[in-house]
Amino acid sequence: MSKKYQSLARDIVKKLGGKGNIIEAYHCQTRLRFKLVDETKVDVAGLEDLDGVTKYIFNAGVHQVVIGTHVKDVFEEIEKNVDTASSGEPTGEKKGIMTTIIEFVAGTFQPVIPALSGAGMVKAVLALLMVFEVISADSQTYYLLNMFADGVFYFLPMILAFTVAQKLRCNPILAVSVAAIMLHPNWGALVTAGDPVHFFEIIPFTLATYTGSVIPILLVIFAQSYVEKFLNRVVPKSVELVFVPMLTFLIMGTLALAVLGPIGTIIGGYLADFFIFLSVNASWVPAVLIGGFLPIMVMFGLHNGVAPLGVMQMAELGYDSIFGPGCVCSNIAQATAAAVVAFRTKDKKMKQLATSGSITAYMGITEPALYGVNLPKKYPLISAMIGGGAGGLFAGLTNTHRFATGSSGIPAILLYIGDDTMRFFWNIVIALIISVVVTGALTYVLSFKFENEEIPEVKELILEDTRVISPMKGQIIPLSQVQDEAFASEALGKGFAIDPTDGQVMAPFDGKIAAIFPTKHAIGLVSNTGVEILIHVGLNTVELQGKYFEVLVEANQEVKKGQPLLNVDLESIKAAGYVTQVPVVVTNSPQYSSIETIASGPTDCQEDILAVRV
Repeated sequence: MSKKYQSLARDIVKKLGGKGNIIEAYHCQTRLRFKLVDETKVDVAGLEDLDGVTKYIFNAGVHQVVIGTHVKDVFEEIEKNVDTASSGEPTGEKKGIMTTIIEFVAGTFQPVIPALSGAGMVKAVLALLMVFEVISADSQTYYLLNMFADGVFYFLPMILAFTVAQKLRCNPILAVSVAAIMLHPNWGALVTAGDPVHFFEIIPFTLATYTGSVIPILLVIFAQSYVEKFLNRVVPKSVELVFVPMLTFLIMGTLALAVLGPIGTIIGGYLADFFIFLSVNASWVPAVLIGGFLPIMVMFGLHNGVAPLGVMQMAELGYDSIFGPGCVCSNIAQATAAAVVAFRTKDKKMKQLATSGSITAYMGITEPALYGVNLPKKYPLISAMIGGGAGGLFAGLTNTHRFATGSSGIPAILLYIGDDTMRFFWNIVIALIISVVVTGALTYVLSFKFENEEIPEVKELILEDTRVISPMKGQIIPLSQVQDEAFASEALGKGFAIDPTDGQVMAPFDGKIAAIFPTKHAIGLVSNTGVEILIHVGLNTVELQGKYFEVLVEANQEVKKGQPLLNVDLESIKAAGYVTQVPVVVTNSPQYSSIETIASGPTDCQEDILAVRV
């Protein structure tokens, strides 16, 4: 996008007290919304003086910076200037337990992926050298390369300790140090010896090895985050530098080896049994589900909660059949769907996007193809899901698994060389061929329906005088009476407002749907004569996240005057504490010489309310 908003975004963040003062940032149809640590740091006058900021509003604990209908473009630059992951305190917003778990797992494992991928590719190189008999298993080179690859997995608990500590906001160095206790060679020697171990001759330490494990360290650092907070609260500040680390090591070392580590080992054992059960009794299920539905998982962020299962399986069994096979089949299918679109489409811009997106998808990065091509066009996405599921089915039925983690593109096939056999390598190659053939055939056939339409010629729209009816039944009120400064001051455009008595929102003229906000509370339309209208149902109703709203139309859909657009539960919105006034504003007001409200009082959506003149 254009870089013209970079300076504005930096200035807004500065006037709000800097990025360290911003806890949360998001946006609605027309304004940026922020939650801050210290409200006194806001420079209100400075904000409103910025060229590009229409109004600053503070309401219900949310700092609102009114921008206009191009707010999304400004927000993209705002995101580059804030770091809400490390600023201030949590907002207290309640999240579902599944969302919380996925966010925790993703935040823990995502930083580790580059290290695991690098180690995985070293293992792939090692496997190739063995297959082509460049080195032998008893050579020093084999020994050293194996050490290069296994180092990450051997010390995985220490790496995870660091990322978990960052996620839980406890001291990551102390967390790594506790993990080091669990991996210390002396403890390994005690486990190997097999003799019972009692701390102070009283507390029994269960003999368990923690190298390469996952679950034990997650439990240990989770407990450590609370121990640290307690110690920091009760230990005097003058001595906390010495006593907090000392007490942390004593307490967590004991808990780790006596209680939490053994519990984690037991849970890990159950996980291993579950993985083995799947591989024996239903090996096709994970590969089919991941191969077919991974794009949907990516769109909703669910893949972040599933992918670590492959890492856990590898830690327990030395291979991954849960995530890897289905993932690579899905990615190659998406790449193929985008490639067919590039071949068939007549749109030069889409052809360029699909070509570059397919190339990156073949290398394992599918977001450009998914969001730029397959999802918008829909039929390539459906074809890719079917093709990915078909390839995943073959991979699952043949119990194909990879021996290291890494990129899930074409280079990933090397990760399937292991166990002194090429069987899994050829299995994944066949699975990918199935994904490519099925996806390519389906996408190609469907393209004859969806890609044969001529690209419509874009004609310049000539503005005309227009009459606008009320989109809702109720009482017409002037914008000045709206309980929101941005609308009342006509900062977003001239128009009128409605105090609605009925929850149906209708098209105020013949035209097209320009935009439907994801939270459904606002809708933009363009008339056939060029009038751009924003209908904003209720005030601050963006916070309802779509609750009580039902959308009846789609973006870019042609509509007729009086056609239903939304159904709104007004009573529930009122009960939730929100004002139900509905501003209706002409967002391109400067293009017109006169915008006049020509009716007042009650309206049944039959008479003209607004006269817009060129």
